[in-house]
Order: sequence, then structure tokens, then C-alpha cells
Amino acid sequence: MQCFHRSYFAVIQLGNISFRTALDTGSSDAWLISSACTTSACSVPKYQLAYKSPSFVTVNNNQTAFNVSFADGTFANGFVALETFQVKNLTVPNQGFGVVSHSNLSFTDDISGLLGLGFPRLSTIFNSVPSLTPFFATMAQRGQLEYPLFGLNLGMNTSDTGSLTFGAVDGSVVSNISSIVWNEVMPFAPFGSESNASSYLQWTIPMGNLTVNGTSLTPIPTYSNISRNSLALFDVGTSGIFGPFQDVSRIYSAIPGSRLVDEAGQWVVPCDANETISFSFGHKIFLMQPTDYLIGPSESTPDLCLSWPRARAPTSDGIDWQLGTPFLRTVYSIFSFGIDTKEAPMIGLFPLRNATAPVQSPDEVASFFSAASATVSTVLPNFLLSTPSPTTPPYAFNTSVSVSVGEIVSSGLATSTYSPAIGSHHVNATAIPTLAPSPTLATFILTSDGQLVTSVSTAASPSITLGTPPGWSNGSTSHARVTLGTAVFAAFVPLFLLSARLVL
Repeated sequence: MQCFHRSYFAVIQLGNISFRTALDTGSSDAWLISSACTTSACSVPKYQLAYKSPSFVTVNNNQTAFNVSFADGTFANGFVALETFQVKNLTVPNQGFGVVSHSNLSFTDDISGLLGLGFPRLSTIFNSVPSLTPFFATMAQRGQLEYPLFGLNLGMNTSDTGSLTFGAVDGSVVSNISSIVWNEVMPFAPFGSESNASSYLQWTIPMGNLTVNGTSLTPIPTYSNISRNSLALFDVGTSGIFGPFQDVSRIYSAIPGSRLVDEAGQWVVPCDANETISFSFGHKIFLMQPTDYLIGPSESTPDLCLSWPRARAPTSDGIDWQLGTPFLRTVYSIFSFGIDTKEAPMIGLFPLRNATAPVQSPDEVASFFSAASATVSTVLPNFLLSTPSPTTPPYAFNTSVSVSVGEIVSSGLATSTYSPAIGSHHVNATAIPTLAPSPTLATFILTSDGQLVTSVSTAASPSITLGTPPGWSNGSTSHARVTLGTAVFAAFVPLFLLSARLVL
């Protein structure tokens, strides 16, 4: 079965060299393809080891291994090193990252690696070298940000440019800070040889009800003896929405004409479906219109559309739902890291869809798919499939360790020098910083009669050369040590959507 895959990237600098990195809130490590990787999968702008960046620092003589792997069998291997990271006006010296020398993960659109924005506990690098925290955690623990959070605006339409804002909320999107719905992140008990205390692992929060066209469904947790609520992971690195068979099958049973088309959990619905699907968090309903959850018409049966959510077998971590970009495009999402001894990590959601808006008409949906050329090259089976009942694996975590939502740990979050603004029962909206981008350029003209005239034009994006060190050509070096400016408190980063592409 095939489906659309979309990725979001931001441009960052390592040692004054620009790279496109895919964003991922479902992982915690930053890594780049290096010049040591020569396979066809590494045909992207590379981090040039021969350049000998003046801000590059070795770790254990490049002998600390870096290894990441993914569920689809792809991997990236290499070693851990330090480099100066710069995102707009934020500078993070001596940041640990993976220097990849072997990979079978094929990037497109000149993406050179990944920027993980998760918690340290999930980091391969942190677990190898405990002094090396992930990129966002480093800034939060050093007190470099105005507030230890970042915000994501993916853009409602595929042609939109979104934003990634560190240290502040995008004021051009969030019109009213008080309208943000805050949700406490779920801590996880230890597993294996970890310590005997719970801590934060993933950007995961408890889910309320599911709603299909106004009919409410109560999610069924995979491990109901562990959690009374289903848990949802917010993952910008995932291009779909995935949930357990027991919930996904009930969603589609409420949409007439739906049917399962493969045992991996893909459903189709009539392309003229006029139902809405909603997820509830913090007693607030977040609505998805048909163009949010429909993937596109099947090439073999164009009156049937592949659809999100897709069902999957249960995982041992107890995370039932994975909400990727189809849902995240409908909200402005804020990831607050939490403050040592003062404040638990939180996810804030600001709806971009009106929950009371009328459902899109079939004509609107058809026009959307026509403009997007969204037909999916796949052949649907001509027989009905029964819904699988996959086996539930043993729970991975230590059930003898207590876990409570909203737990405030003594270390591992942002430095305690921050003053908390996002409490469990009270939010000080005026203390949450906002940052508005400057989308236009103003030209001032003094006329002959002394009148001042202002003309406004759209600001053009600056041309960026990817993967080319300053003063470096054909393997030769000609450079001086560069002293980077001190960090400021917030940064606004344009966020770009890669062209949609089909993958297995």
C-alpha cells in the first residue's frame, strides 16, 4: 500500500555551514550526513570533514558510536562529535551531534539530516555521553531562551510556509495566548537498567474522547490497567495519524462506505465523505475536516479515498496514538520543556480550525484533490477484509514505580532560574513571550514636496548555499577562526514543507 509522505525542514548552521534538517519531535538526536558517507543514499549536501571546521570538537577521538534505526529498516551510523549550532540568532556552542558515515535512509530535497526536538532520555547521544543533551534541551538547561518552549506552525495548506519559534510563541498565528489549551506531558516509569524514578521520555499527553460527526467515542487504552486514558504522541516527523485497531475500526464504522483494504491497517472511505473527525485534549475539541484526514483517491477506484487514521498493532510503550502532520497542520502546537522543581512539561494547542464550522462539501473536497494532484497510485482489493486482532506485547516499563501526570522532577528539565508561567491550574498568559515575524519590507520615499511615502513589498527569502563551508573550494581550506555572536532570547525560523512524494 502506498501513501503520501511529507516532511518539514528548517535551515540551521553548523560551524557557519548551512544545512536543511528535517524536524522530528518523536526523536531527540541531531545528526547530519558527512563526507565519509559515499553510498547513493548520501547524495545530499554533506558535512565536510576535510574542511576541519574551527568549531568542530572530537569526542573520545571519534570513537563514540552513533547508531539510530527506524521501524522501516532504515538506519544511520557514525560517531558523536561537537559543533557550534546556529539557528537564526541563537547560537549553541559545543552541541553534540551524530556524524553519519553509513546510511540507507534516502533523503530528498537537499535535506542532510535530522533535528530531534525530544527529551534527553530518548537520545542515543545522551545515553552514551550523559553530558551531551539534545539541541533544545541544551538551550533550556543553559537558560539561553526567553522561555523554555518552542512553537510549530506547519501551515494549513501544503503551499504555506510555516514557522518554528524557539523561546517564544509565534504572535502572527496565536491571536490570543489565553486561548491556548495546555496539557501536562506524561512521564514514564524506568525500564531495563534505568534509575528507579519516573521521568519524561516523549511528547505524549492523555487523550480525551474521539468524535465522528458529533458522535463521541471513548478511546480504549492498550494497557487499561496502567493508564485510564489513551496516550497520544505529537510527532512532526510522522506524516500520518496512527491509532490502535480497537479505536480506528470504530471511527470508520461511523463513516458509511468505509472498508479496510490491507492487513496493515489502511482504510478507505468514499471521497464524498462529509464527516468530521475530532480529537479531544484538555476538554477542548480539535476538529479535522475531510481535506485534513483524506489522503487522496485510489487510482484504481477513484471514488474511494485512502484516509487517516491508519491502524497499527499495539506497542509495548503504551502510546496508543501517534498524531503526525495531518493533525498538527490544524493546530499551532507549543512544546514547553518544563522547569526543574517548578513546572512540568506541557503541550499547548491553539486551534486553527473552527470546531463549529460547517463540514466541507464534496465539491470543495474534489476541488482540493484536483488542485493538489493527490491521486494515490494503488490498487484496492476487490474483496472485504476482516479487522485483525493483533497480540499485545508485555508492557515495557517497571509497573512498581509510580507515575503521575504533571510530575515535576528535580533535574533534567530547564534550569530552575526560569520563573514558571504555565501551571497546572493557572496560566500567566502575560508571562509567555511572543515573537512576530517580519513578512514585509518597507521602503520610505521622500518626495519633492517633502511628503514621506511608504511602500510595502513582500520580503524575499535570502539565497542560501547548502553544505559549502566559507572560503572552501575543492577540498582546500582558506579560512580564519570565526567568533560567533552571543545568543539572544528567541528565534523565529521559517519552516518549509517538502513536495509530497509517494513511498511504500
